[in-house]
Amino acid sequence: MSTKILALLFAFATACSAKAQDAPTTYTKPAPIDQYLMADQAAEIALARTAAPDSISRDAEVQVLTRHGFETAVKGKNGFVCIVGRSWTSAADADFYDPKVRVPMCVNALAARSYFVRMAKITDLALAGKTLEQVNDAMNAAIAKKVFPPMEPGAMSYMTGKQGYGGATQPHWPAHLMFFFSDTDPATWGANLPGSPIIAVTDPAEHLTQFVILAQHWSDGTEFHEGSAEHHHP
Repeated sequence: MSTKILALLFAFATACSAKAQDAPTTYTKPAPIDQYLMADQAAEIALARTAAPDSISRDAEVQVLTRHGFETAVKGKNGFVCIVGRSWTSAADADFYDPKVRVPMCVNALAARSYFVRMAKITDLALAGKTLEQVNDAMNAAIAKKVFPPMEPGAMSYMTGKQGYGGATQPHWPAHLMFFFSDTDPATWGANLPGSPIIAVTDPAEHLTQFVILAQHWSDGTEFHEGSAEHHHP
């Protein structure tokens, strides 16, 4: 995920959820790869499925992180793909190396073919030992060369899991939905305007516009409100 988008999402999250209570631990270099992995594959599958309501996630494909990147652990039936994002794609820049980050996310088939492929590549680069700057440079170069496809119309994701951990900067993202577009003017959605429930950011380097809408309920059906997330540290 682009650093600009994460910065905006951080502002969104801090306005909607509780902040960390404890003094944060700063990670300035990569931890051993094993610390980013989950030894219990069943637990990773279960956590990934919490990103969306059971009616969606129970028939979704689930990919788990291995030393070689994301690999399919459960084949799906409905086109959705659920994962547990790590710090390289799902946390603020300050937490890029935090091995404890676990952020559930379910993307639909359209996003799996266009947005998730970028997340998977960032993950591969990080597993190869690339720094944040090197990852950003490599992704920008690949996007400029059109290595990745544009966002498919209708590409979106659920991030409504109550569990997980987003890093010391923002321990848990609020329940929300994301919609992905290529080079779209946020004004067409009325985003970022006073009173608008939609937050958006356009990143010209990535040719990516991301719209974020707060959800009223967590995936388990309980109402979302400040402090209602379960901060889970692996």
